[in-house]
Amino acid sequence: MKRPQFEPLKPKVALGIAAHADDLDFGAGGTLAAYARDGCEVHYLIITDGCKGSADPNISPASLIKTRQNEQRAAADIIGVKSVEFLDYPDGELEVTMALKRQLAKVIRIIKPDVVITIDPSMIYAASYGSINHPDHRAAGQATLDAVFPLARDHLNLPELLAAGYPPHKTPTVLLINLEHSNFCVDITDTFDTKMAAILAHASQFANQAETKERAELIATSAGQQYGHKLAESFMRIDIR
Repeated sequence: MKRPQFEPLKPKVALGIAAHADDLDFGAGGTLAAYARDGCEVHYLIITDGCKGSADPNISPASLIKTRQNEQRAAADIIGVKSVEFLDYPDGELEVTMALKRQLAKVIRIIKPDVVITIDPSMIYAASYGSINHPDHRAAGQATLDAVFPLARDHLNLPELLAAGYPPHKTPTVLLINLEHSNFCVDITDTFDTKMAAILAHASQFANQAETKERAELIATSAGQQYGHKLAESFMRIDIR
């Protein structure tokens, strides 16, 4: 199938929505750093509290939550993110509920993004990278898509938000992080070092820096080869009609 021809994106406002504190930096950090560098207002929304994301038998869930939030704030500063919000759903238990979708739709109506970036909920695994996609990732991606369309867009959906002063917003473009299937890429050759610095700010998640950099470079190089760049991040792009 012929790959669609897209114009480059130059968003004024971008919103990244993900399950865990490191997801956006690893999956789209180079893209978001490029957007921020070019004057885009970038926002992060992290849905879970990350309380189970550790192999350290001595760390408590409460301590891990605090650590991961601090790491995310530090990483966001490196990327150039304007705001980071945490919803604090329990890690590992995320479900696609109307309550979650309502919260996401409200944020979308407040921030009014030109681009929303999240993880592709259809990516159950990426065999070529030996990766099973975390169920929280899939739930976060599905809830985000549902919030973008129709809940944030149509005025008859969630009338309580409209009554509270949050008018509908139509997001023009969604970028879905998917390691094996894509139709669009962003050249991150100039922002890969920024992406890596942001990733390594998540020290609780990436203790082996050399291994982490090798994996990130492998993914970026593979995406770049597909699209004619040295290093890239690839996405499924949906321009919403």
